[in-house]
Amino acid sequence: MSREPSDARQEVASREELDGAGEHEAEEFAVLLPETRRALWRRLAVGQAEGRAPSLTGAVMRGGKVAWAASRSGSASGTGSGRHSGSGDGAAGGVDVQYRIGSITKTFVAVLVLRLRDEGLLTLDDPLGKHVPGSAAPDVTVAQLLSHSSGLAAESRGPWWERTPGSLRPEPGDLFEGDPRRLPAGRRFHYSNPGYALLGSLIERLRGGQAWGEVLRREVLEPLGMSRTTLLPQAPCADGWAVHPWADVLLPEPAQDTGLMSPAGQLWSTAEDLVRWAAFLLRGDDRVLSAATLAEMRAPAVPPEGAAWDGGFGLGLQLFRWNGRLLFGHGGSMPGFLASLMIDISEDVAGVVLANCTSGPAISAIAADLAGIVADREPRIPEPWSPMAGPLDEDLLALTGPWYWGAHPYVLRLRTARALEISLLSGPGGRASRFRAEADGTWTGLDGYFTGERLRVVRTEDGSVSHLDVGTFVFTRGPYEPAGPVPGGVDEEGWRAR
Repeated sequence: MSREPSDARQEVASREELDGAGEHEAEEFAVLLPETRRALWRRLAVGQAEGRAPSLTGAVMRGGKVAWAASRSGSASGTGSGRHSGSGDGAAGGVDVQYRIGSITKTFVAVLVLRLRDEGLLTLDDPLGKHVPGSAAPDVTVAQLLSHSSGLAAESRGPWWERTPGSLRPEPGDLFEGDPRRLPAGRRFHYSNPGYALLGSLIERLRGGQAWGEVLRREVLEPLGMSRTTLLPQAPCADGWAVHPWADVLLPEPAQDTGLMSPAGQLWSTAEDLVRWAAFLLRGDDRVLSAATLAEMRAPAVPPEGAAWDGGFGLGLQLFRWNGRLLFGHGGSMPGFLASLMIDISEDVAGVVLANCTSGPAISAIAADLAGIVADREPRIPEPWSPMAGPLDEDLLALTGPWYWGAHPYVLRLRTARALEISLLSGPGGRASRFRAEADGTWTGLDGYFTGERLRVVRTEDGSVSHLDVGTFVFTRGPYEPAGPVPGGVDEEGWRAR
């Protein structure tokens, strides 16, 4: 039998010590097996010790809630004033202690931009100059900025922007020095922090001059109940430290207001709030952004590089391949802080890890491992099957079953909300896709080869079904039917034996 950690100051995730979480979250935590909790705790403890982190806080989201949370810290390195005074009081971190989350901020900026798109205020193909006059890169598109394929410089001009005040770059023209382009736009992935500063300016312009942080608070954070996610630190918050590479000593790091660069990495948040954020990124919330738009953000937007694909980028979201699983989320770093959010959509689980040190812990590996421990030891239990809600469309039901593209057997299935799904009946390959019903009686492909293509039911003059047209692919009820509308026709003698 495994035992739970005995140090109540370090083990946050217990019914008595679950810092900042409600009773329902404590009950959700209780459903994890003791062996799973011990494995999670050990992974966090190893990460803190081997990474020499002053404090390390981790949490796991499962089913949209906090399933586990814990924090481990040294004797003089916990929460503090947020001013980096070096006067850590030794208290352990917790799910309600703020850490700076660095580039995880970019996921919030991307959500605000996609909200503008869904409202019809911009398109992803719009050049930035259409909405932000005077930009140093007016021809790069919104999508290229979101996906880091704009080719713009990786960093802002001037001294190290993360450690210097934003007053050094008061205007958008101060973000770059000379030509901001490093690569041709739209061709390759090239991470650009000032690219997200430009997206912040875009948000402010289309929201009538309101500060992007205020837009974020009103449109995203408040609806999702993320009251502990802020542009500037609010106690209790962790002090940021640098750890000497060759000695176990600390140096306080500054926490600057980075001004125009704040959309690239300014936010402070907590493990509890980031669990809420993970649940939103996985499920969506129509008050903020639909699940369909979030799925669009997770789709790879730039080609992979290197001999083996192990990561990529969508629209504001990083994509990872980790131990055979596909994950999405984002990492973050600022002077004194590291953060990672890793989400496994297939298992409905996410790992969150926050550290108050500039370098050391393998932060994304720890977050991915926390999610993986739960997924491996306690796999997701599927939702129960139940019949679809009525009324049943008999005409659609009659369309289900085998269809043939040439001699390839496919099957068409009816799902809820008049959705259709087509897949190869047997054998490898095929062009499987799901389709959303449209008001005009057609269906739009949602994934696979037929993404964005239309499925139409073609009828004869007497109203009977002739065939299916899926992006010009003709599906008939029989394989190469002699009288069927097969492109190129069918040999008059039909099928024969040798």
